[in-house]
Amino acid sequence: MFNKKSLPVVLVIFVAGIFVAFQTIGLGNPPATRYEKILRQVGVMLEQGHYSPKKIDDAFSKEVFSKYLEAIDPEKQIFLRSDIAQLKQFEDKIDDEIHGSPLQSFQAISDIYAKRLLEYLASYKEILDKPFHFDADETLVDDKSKMDFPATEKERMDIWRKRLKYQVLVRYADLLANNEKNKGQKEYKFKTNAEMEREAREKVLQSTNRIAERLRNKFTEEDRFNEFVNTITSCMDPHTTFFPPIEKRSFDEQMSGRFYGIGASLRQEEGNIKIMTLVAGSPAWKSGQIQVGDIITKVGQGNEEPQDMAGYDTEDAVKIIRGKKGTEVRLTLKKTDGTTKVVSLIRDEIVLDETFARSAIVNEGSRKIGYIYLPEFYADWERPNGAKSAEDVAKEIQKLKAEHIDGIIMDLRNNGGGSLFDVIQMVGLFIDEGPVVQVKDRQGVPSVLRDKDKGVLYDGPLAVMVNEFSASASEIFAAAIQDYKRGVIIGSTSTYGKGTVQRNIGLDGGRGGLLASSDDDASANLGTVKLTLQKFYRINGGSTQLKGVTPDIVLPDQFEYLQYREKDNPDALQWDEIAKAKYTPWSNGADISTIKTTEEGRIKTDSVFEQIKANTQLLSDLNDKVYTLNLKKYQEEQKQIRDIVKRIDKLTKTDKANPVELLPSDITRFSNDESKLERQQQWLKNLKSDIYLNETVSIVNNIISHNAIVRSK
Repeated sequence: MFNKKSLPVVLVIFVAGIFVAFQTIGLGNPPATRYEKILRQVGVMLEQGHYSPKKIDDAFSKEVFSKYLEAIDPEKQIFLRSDIAQLKQFEDKIDDEIHGSPLQSFQAISDIYAKRLLEYLASYKEILDKPFHFDADETLVDDKSKMDFPATEKERMDIWRKRLKYQVLVRYADLLANNEKNKGQKEYKFKTNAEMEREAREKVLQSTNRIAERLRNKFTEEDRFNEFVNTITSCMDPHTTFFPPIEKRSFDEQMSGRFYGIGASLRQEEGNIKIMTLVAGSPAWKSGQIQVGDIITKVGQGNEEPQDMAGYDTEDAVKIIRGKKGTEVRLTLKKTDGTTKVVSLIRDEIVLDETFARSAIVNEGSRKIGYIYLPEFYADWERPNGAKSAEDVAKEIQKLKAEHIDGIIMDLRNNGGGSLFDVIQMVGLFIDEGPVVQVKDRQGVPSVLRDKDKGVLYDGPLAVMVNEFSASASEIFAAAIQDYKRGVIIGSTSTYGKGTVQRNIGLDGGRGGLLASSDDDASANLGTVKLTLQKFYRINGGSTQLKGVTPDIVLPDQFEYLQYREKDNPDALQWDEIAKAKYTPWSNGADISTIKTTEEGRIKTDSVFEQIKANTQLLSDLNDKVYTLNLKKYQEEQKQIRDIVKRIDKLTKTDKANPVELLPSDITRFSNDESKLERQQQWLKNLKSDIYLNETVSIVNNIISHNAIVRSK
């Protein structure tokens, strides 16, 4: 997405025009409800602002109708076929409602959903009250493409029975395995099959009770409406998204790496929200009243009535606990000794160091390879000294150069992108001034965004690690490095393929919009749309959309067949290309084509990567979403899956540990904070066994050797 500081003037004027449209649309027939106001303004934004808007007509309406039913009933176990037939009268009306007609479709769907949900919530206990038998040759189909909504209540009840039976089967099989494992052990009470089957049902009942509680109390009509609007926006493209106000705050926190809260990490365990760690110096830590293991049962905002946390998942609990700096949050805690205590805390700023760039050294004795991990292209524009990923990476490079490294690895695996301004600055650390990426808006006029800073911070051997989850800004960085032939790109068959630019625009007629302050954003009560406004293009002219970046050297990995990329989403915008920008490829280093040919030949004969590829394909074949309810068959399938997963896990870990070390300056920096040092050591431990890092280090070593040969001639 664009940040304010990097937004071109043309785009500022363009987006401002959308706000004018808010003020002029439908003045003769103002929306009667808040829902209708949101819907109408979202429609204006999509039609007048989206990069490549679909026509909002009957066909679009039918698409929204179908996808919304799928969104709120993905397993097709709530609605009956007769409900769908009844609701069909609205399938071509949603476009009219977006354009100003009274909102009826959502309310009709929501009312029937609420009614059917209550029927399920009244039925599951009866199903779980009777013992299951696992000798019949039954299956549970969980592939929505192979399913239809149940025709009768009896058929729907059978779907519920099968889903609950499968959950019981999973737990029952685990109990059987544990019983067998501990048979003959001292102090272990051996259980009969009937006892274990009953225990499995009781566990499923407990977990289903928690889900039911959440559905009753959390998935409100407003939540269903938010999902309705989000279905409309995502039908334009997967990255155009509607954020209710609290979701927008969460998004901003993720981008900045900072938030206002209490400084405790949480986890859901057996339906409870439990304190797992405390951040040193945070409000929770300073209070001295909160300990790891405490369970949060209620959360209150100042003097307001506290909210019961029963049925909440971790993500939602976090959103409720966080808030504005200086505000009070009251936690009702169930202590580890069984007592209950109410603790009042004042929210303060929490900095998540783990979301920022960090580095290490692969010390091979005669050579040192610098390693920089960047989890996202973060940028905190709200603070004068806020964290910026390009500045932080520059600092890490300086630290590595002080250690006299011979090459650098940039790890962008699982990096979902972020600030466009920062990726341009970051590419500039490795190249002389020149174009980095091209951007085109809906008017079709491309603009070239350049690194204008003369000089290079680091001019030595460079490798960039990517995978299928490297997206957006990560792909811009990898594409620029590849097009300039500045370094070698290493990873899965392609990156994610997100080549579009989004901008957050508030729906409150300008509040929370382009020029809003952080206070305005927080007070916006209609929500925000993250709108696709432009498209990225490489400097060679090709889009990163859909195709992503194909690495110079491909290393098979275990996620290849999961179909998580942009190209796997039917609403994704298409690939195209524009004219090539003028740029001069890097000439001060290894010939990438030579390195590529050498490494490709070696990897093709590498038995480890061939086995990873073969085993991943086997795992993919087993995941056909048709599950047996027969105990013997289930146990056989699970053994096969466990064996494959175990083989892949072993294959992706090196036989000999990578010699990865923290930089001396970082050891000193973390020495006064035991928890941070412990997290850094855990990070190092994972890197030591990473076969992909091992392979990348080997490739960088070959580049260094190749450069030495070229220089000696």
